[in-house]
Amino acid sequence: MKKLIGPFAQILPLTGLPLKGALKDEQLQIIPQGGVLVEDGLIQAVGDFEKLRSANPSVQIEEITGSHILLPGFVDCHTHICFAGSRAKDYALRTAGKTYLEIAKAGGGIWDSVTQTRAADEAVLTDLLLKRVQRHLAEGVTTIEVKSGYGLSIEGESKQLKAIKAAADKTHANLVATCLAAHMLPKDFDGTHQEYLNHILQNLLPAIKQQRLANRVDIFIEESAFNASDALNYLSKAKQMGFEVTVHADQFTTGGSEVAIKARAVSADHLEASTDYEINMLAKSDTVAVTLPGASLGLGMSYAPARKLLDAGACLAIASDWNPGSAPMGDLLMQAAVMGAAEKLCAAEVFAGLTFRAASALKLNDRGILAKGKLADMQAYPCDDYREILYQQGKLKPDKVWVSGIKN
Repeated sequence: MKKLIGPFAQILPLTGLPLKGALKDEQLQIIPQGGVLVEDGLIQAVGDFEKLRSANPSVQIEEITGSHILLPGFVDCHTHICFAGSRAKDYALRTAGKTYLEIAKAGGGIWDSVTQTRAADEAVLTDLLLKRVQRHLAEGVTTIEVKSGYGLSIEGESKQLKAIKAAADKTHANLVATCLAAHMLPKDFDGTHQEYLNHILQNLLPAIKQQRLANRVDIFIEESAFNASDALNYLSKAKQMGFEVTVHADQFTTGGSEVAIKARAVSADHLEASTDYEINMLAKSDTVAVTLPGASLGLGMSYAPARKLLDAGACLAIASDWNPGSAPMGDLLMQAAVMGAAEKLCAAEVFAGLTFRAASALKLNDRGILAKGKLADMQAYPCDDYREILYQQGKLKPDKVWVSGIKN
């Protein structure tokens, strides 16, 4: 059944914008007093509300009262929200002056979350994940990538991925699972980094493929995790098995983004340490540059060079990195707005980075813009000027969210 949703004070469909490079707010199409015609979860038309109503006289109306700005639903293309426990102790140590690597070497860090997540059963993990998903959905995030990586064993990783699949069946939000078994070398694995990666390739990834638990593989390239040559070999073999690949790259040191480009990874995520060399390589590639301002805020580090990446011609996405350690806040809009102010990103660049450019990092071309044939994943903010959304730095939240045309 067809449904006409509106009127909205302004609709920003984010159509007609390039996938790569810098943008200007003057490029934003703004539809005043607009409406969206929806049928079977897909957008049929976007335009003037009264014209759409007169052209569809028998259509069901979902009336919007009060001034609202309509945007596509946000796509959070990098999260770690399937976990148990807290790392508040880590945060206290960090604010007292300890570094990320010092905390990890002292028994904190990722391994602390592994221990707590391994101790939780699948049902508990599913419930914890769902609570975070529902919070994200209420804040306008309609598609959420969720990584494993706190199991770090065949059993533990499988449990996490099954919890993600179970949660996906219980929410209207779209969940995209990624296997991050290569998060770090498990402390209880008796072997080298290379042997562990081979163990994952031989004993975990085939089972994941067969059970359809994930179609994406990630690896953390860093001093505390895996080196570039081992990572490139792992990613190449995962691709041969039919997985899409992505990389935790250039967070503390460089080298990861170069591996991502060589492996033709769909994205290189973090990039806080990227220099002009890496920026230019990313800009010339088809690999999406995913910035994670939540990690910069959580670790007290500089932001990824978002302005330079855009000016060089990269496709820039913005994700939350919501995780129990370095990015515990999980407020995607607030993080994007604050980074936008620091990096001098205009509204068009921020909104593109949260929608269709982020969708590109997940190889999803059916969402992120409001146009005929796209998913009716949308969010409406109670204001009359789109500039209010970033101006209020995350304190203004959407009060209406739709997934496939269904209001949540």
